[in-house]
Amino acid sequence: MTQPSGAASETSEVLFAREGAVGVITLNRPEAINALSLAMVEAILARLQDWAEDDAVRAILIEGRGEKGFCAGGDVRAVRETLLAGRTDLAIRFFAAEYDMNRLIATYDKPVIALQTGVVMGGGIGLSSHARYRIATPGARFAMPEAALGFFCDVGVNALLARSARAPALAFMLSGSTIETSDAIVLGLTDLCVPQTALAGLRQRLIGAAEADEIDTAIATVLQSETSVAGEAPFCALADQLSDCFAENEVGGIIEMLDYAAEDGDVGAASLVGQMKAHCPTSLAVILAAHLAARRSRSLAAVLDTDRRLAEAMIQRPDFSEGVRAVLVDKDRAPVWSPDRLHRVDRDEIARWMA
Repeated sequence: MTQPSGAASETSEVLFAREGAVGVITLNRPEAINALSLAMVEAILARLQDWAEDDAVRAILIEGRGEKGFCAGGDVRAVRETLLAGRTDLAIRFFAAEYDMNRLIATYDKPVIALQTGVVMGGGIGLSSHARYRIATPGARFAMPEAALGFFCDVGVNALLARSARAPALAFMLSGSTIETSDAIVLGLTDLCVPQTALAGLRQRLIGAAEADEIDTAIATVLQSETSVAGEAPFCALADQLSDCFAENEVGGIIEMLDYAAEDGDVGAASLVGQMKAHCPTSLAVILAAHLAARRSRSLAAVLDTDRRLAEAMIQRPDFSEGVRAVLVDKDRAPVWSPDRLHRVDRDEIARWMA
């Protein structure tokens, strides 16, 4: 394993190496389930830019160190601390760099391979699901829990979910539910399921495939040899059964319809609506508006531009700091939202943020 020559500075939280013709990015913050710091994001972005110009690097592999998972998302606790310290500029810089990284991965000329193991949440989905090849293990767990944090589902995920059915996509984001690999495949967040025991061997064969003349063909051949059946997709099946509820164009309408279904004895509807009611009202309204806009355009560039505007607005509202406090700092799970009711959310203000 040799270190590449180049400009990107390495932080101990993310490691860069060359294995054969593959540039390997290893998230190295296992104690925080590899939550992305500003230093990590900027180092990854810089190294990807360097490797894009390096003919000796023919593919990129992204992985996370530690048993708990690939990546738990952006380090929003650190973002909150910068905001409380009056450094809004640093918070904005974090999200701008993260979205630039997402855009570069999605449009990279060379194959990018992501190994999605364990926890894959928020920014972890942004880092891996935009890759050309997404490989998950049966134990992977995917989630976009931002509505519980007073934030919204960002990192360009709407460009991915806009290609899937509307009901499962909205159920996933509005509820913040954690789903397994089988459901993530249906939602377009990963491509295939590979047994955990086969992952190390597969990784080495993928590195070998990068030496082939027809690199994408070689990678596809390797992946086809190891794919296992992911199984049923229960979350998506549940959401499909509730598609009439998620056809509503206002969050209040979706919640009302889910309440009706729950009153009729639908346990799945009761679970989804219970989660939604605990979330930030403004976040729910923003998530729905952003997703419907993405379904109209389906452009990653447009989605990430909208994400940038929304992030700058949302982090400066009290709900973001309050949500992070309640979930990740004090962990009392008792946030006080402002406003605390959906009918008090200013839809015109959200429209201005998105414009």
